[in-house]
Amino acid sequence: MEKEVLVWPFGKKNPRPPYKGDEDESRPCWKKKSIFFELEYWKFLPVRHCLDVMHIEKNVCDSLLGTLLNVPGKTKDGIKARLDLVEMGIRTELAPNLDGPKKTRLPLASWNLTLDEKKSVCGCFYCMKVPQNYSSNVHNLVSMDDLRLNGMKSHDCHVLMQQLLPVALRAVLDKPVRVAVIRLCLFFTEICNKSFEVSKLPKIQSDIVETLCLLEKYFPPSFFDIMVHLTIHLVREIELCGPVFYRWMFPFERYMKVCKGYVRNKARPEGCIAENYIAEEAIEFLAERLLSDKTIGIPKQRSKDCRRTSGAKISSIYGGEFKQAHLCVLQNTEEFSSYFLEHMEYLKATFPTFKKNKKWLKDEQNKTFADWVKKRVEEQLMIPENNISETVRWIAAGPCHEVAKFSSYIVDGVQFYTKLLDDVRACQNSGVYLEADTMVVASARDKNPKVCKLSFYGVVDEIWEMDYSRFMFPLFKCDWAESSKGVKVDDLGFTLVNLNRKGHLKDKFAIATSVHQIFYVQDPIDPMWSVALRGPQRDYDDLVYGEEAGDTHCDHQSCTDRMPSVENGEGEIGYVRAENEGILLNE
Repeated sequence: MEKEVLVWPFGKKNPRPPYKGDEDESRPCWKKKSIFFELEYWKFLPVRHCLDVMHIEKNVCDSLLGTLLNVPGKTKDGIKARLDLVEMGIRTELAPNLDGPKKTRLPLASWNLTLDEKKSVCGCFYCMKVPQNYSSNVHNLVSMDDLRLNGMKSHDCHVLMQQLLPVALRAVLDKPVRVAVIRLCLFFTEICNKSFEVSKLPKIQSDIVETLCLLEKYFPPSFFDIMVHLTIHLVREIELCGPVFYRWMFPFERYMKVCKGYVRNKARPEGCIAENYIAEEAIEFLAERLLSDKTIGIPKQRSKDCRRTSGAKISSIYGGEFKQAHLCVLQNTEEFSSYFLEHMEYLKATFPTFKKNKKWLKDEQNKTFADWVKKRVEEQLMIPENNISETVRWIAAGPCHEVAKFSSYIVDGVQFYTKLLDDVRACQNSGVYLEADTMVVASARDKNPKVCKLSFYGVVDEIWEMDYSRFMFPLFKCDWAESSKGVKVDDLGFTLVNLNRKGHLKDKFAIATSVHQIFYVQDPIDPMWSVALRGPQRDYDDLVYGEEAGDTHCDHQSCTDRMPSVENGEGEIGYVRAENEGILLNE
């Protein structure tokens, strides 16, 4: 005999009876059963509903910031949450103090920030300058009077969880709590990547399980609502459905703005949207199929859009800097690689006593290669049947000494500024990062240096455009940070750069197309250092080829080079902060 299932009437006129606790265990906990469950194949589907990572990330970010900053209406902490702890008989030292005459005082828990820590976090956000098109202006989201963040959109929460929040929390909270929060942020960074190694997905799943266990040790039970729980299931959906950017709501939310722009008559919005959509589709069909030969879709290679975006200042350049710039162009032109090898053999034959001194040979080659290759190419051009390309011919002859300098330049669709222009703008576009093979010496007496790949961090000081008659090469003159004492990685994996310690003074120039744009956030622990963060790299120029639903700005680089281990967060801390503060609530 089948067990009778209780069915409650629904609606405002027939509300469900109140819950009676343990005596009412037979009462169904769900109000509605979806009609999809009547389909015969529904129970065999491995994924019945796709979880939207965008809204999960936004809700987790709002709960996390609201709890840390104790924002009224958004915090998961409060007198009810503390009374729940008393009723459950756990963390009794966090019980509210009800003896106050007018206000109830809550002890400062492990997840609460002190007043100075709130000022530190909000001040860090307030002073942040991010690259153009990275996010909205973070400065405008911060209220230093209320010590909170206001008006955050979904994409603002996305960039905060991906990169900015772990930096702002570096100097606050006890280390175990801070490590747990940073691990949660890095989890969202990992699952939002556009490509995955399937073998690493089990490790990501185990990391989020450990992270939530850590958070349960330090955060109140009320913090763990359904949105925090859903993070457990995101890795499984990646295994079954692929990367999240195929399924999240960013492109559809952006397209809603396009649809709203179609509305001219607010009394008939659906008709306006349908009419304008059909008209736009017809115009695009005629323009793309009948009036041009361009194929529809994403181009196979990224856009090579390089252009000036400011006025030029012409300067006559001579001396060491001019030679450095010309040598940089020669070293980064593939056609001259054989000439560098030939010149090195020439130096070894000319100076046999320095044949084994690699450092001397490299320095001598940098000094004399430009003049040598100019004569060498001239000799080859004297031969009637030569195979010298136009690139080698004009670059070997050398650039014009009249150099155009710019304050802003677009390289591969990315806007770059000089440091001088950056200081007066609301965004930061002067940070650059470069990976290059360079010669490393152990000391000044080291005669056998090793060639290895190094990372260079700096800012753009000047933008030059070298004129080779037939070719124009944009170069960045950069102030690089010293690699040995100006760059370090801390125990949590953050890359810290001291821009005041300048190095590589004899190699200031870099080809504009070979650098990556980064931005710096002042370290809350030590203002002399800055945390280096890399923005999302564009796959193609979506301003030209992209559609309205395109999405190329949500794949962020991790703010650290590794996931902090659980051991980094080990340490015995109490549930009550050591600071002699509390949270005052009106009764």
